[in-house]
Amino acid sequence: MGSLGAIVRHPDDVYPLLKLKMAARHAEKQIPAEPHWAFCYTMLLKVSRSFALVIQQLDPQLRNAVCIFYLVLRALDTVEDDTSIATDVKVPILIAFHRHIYDRDWHFSCGTKEYKVLMDQFHHDSTAFLELEKNYQAAIENITKRMGAGMAKFICNEVETVDDYDEYCHYVAGLVGLGLSKLFHASGKEDLAPDHLSNSMGLFLQKTNIIRDYLEDINEIPKSRMFWPRQIWSKYVNKLEDLKYENSVKAVQCLNDMVTNALLHAEDCLKYMSALRDMSIFRFCAIPQIMAIGTLALCYNNIEVFGGVVKMRRGLTAKVIDRTKTMADVYGAFFDFSCMLKSKVDKNDPNATKTLSRLEAIQKTCRESGLLSKRKPYILRNESTNSSTMVLILVIILSIIFAYLSAKRQDN
Repeated sequence: MGSLGAIVRHPDDVYPLLKLKMAARHAEKQIPAEPHWAFCYTMLLKVSRSFALVIQQLDPQLRNAVCIFYLVLRALDTVEDDTSIATDVKVPILIAFHRHIYDRDWHFSCGTKEYKVLMDQFHHDSTAFLELEKNYQAAIENITKRMGAGMAKFICNEVETVDDYDEYCHYVAGLVGLGLSKLFHASGKEDLAPDHLSNSMGLFLQKTNIIRDYLEDINEIPKSRMFWPRQIWSKYVNKLEDLKYENSVKAVQCLNDMVTNALLHAEDCLKYMSALRDMSIFRFCAIPQIMAIGTLALCYNNIEVFGGVVKMRRGLTAKVIDRTKTMADVYGAFFDFSCMLKSKVDKNDPNATKTLSRLEAIQKTCRESGLLSKRKPYILRNESTNSSTMVLILVIILSIIFAYLSAKRQDN
């Protein structure tokens, strides 16, 4: 659960956090018995707990396909991320990765912690992949091949221009959006979405992660990973790593420029999600997108991005997971977070006009949906509420738990 301090400040987080905890336990109990599937779903929980929770609600066949799709691309990404692998070794692996998924004996030791386990025991993923229906296999192979080739290209080329940035994000995330759309269509539950909308779904998430993970990427050992385009950061500093040490004004202006660029994709994401028919697929897609717009709102104008990872508190994440059920909730969340971001825009920021224009376009789309009045305003309007009733309930709950634990210790 979230920290005690955060819960005291936001007592209405308690119920969603408890539901999230129960959902996590339920997900663990749903792990299949077969060794290869047990490995895949256990690994999914380790490499992305929030994703694992959302994926559990999908139809079983589609859930299996999405699980394997995610782990295959996670493995591919592990090869790309490992800066200790020599380029002449890494590039051929990336290019041939789509063939390795058919080989039950293939594995490659790289990465750290749970990612190393994923790579060392990749035969489990291959075994599970080979049990999927052929149309799911074809979609996964196609995207893996295209992504591996794109990653290989950028191993040797830095991200110089905004066009390079969009191309890189297309390879590592836009293709994920295209692949998921193909899997949804193959399941018979959705029409095939236009490629440009699927691409935007991936780019919005990827650009948010790149912004949020600046410090982690720049401090990567033995070699820094640089994804912010030179065309943007060179307007503010001489070297990308200088943002760690640069005066806060320049660093924050560069950060705001990056956030403004990411906002370009928000309207496409809203359009994509509004066309979804299946509730489980809708929630699977909508929850990460709301997390992205929320993270951008927190990162904007926030110097702390250059000192650590800025992310939504766990209680708010639990609320998003619990309460995102309809498109009205999505419009409401995008509207509320864009309002939060808008309130932080400094008129002296060099990109202020552009930022405000993009935020107003998002808000206009949300208002014109006619659904804003039908959603629960759970994201901003209740955030600062100091509900004495909820605090009292929290104190009572904690007192009961403390009394129970004390009694149990005495009995022992």
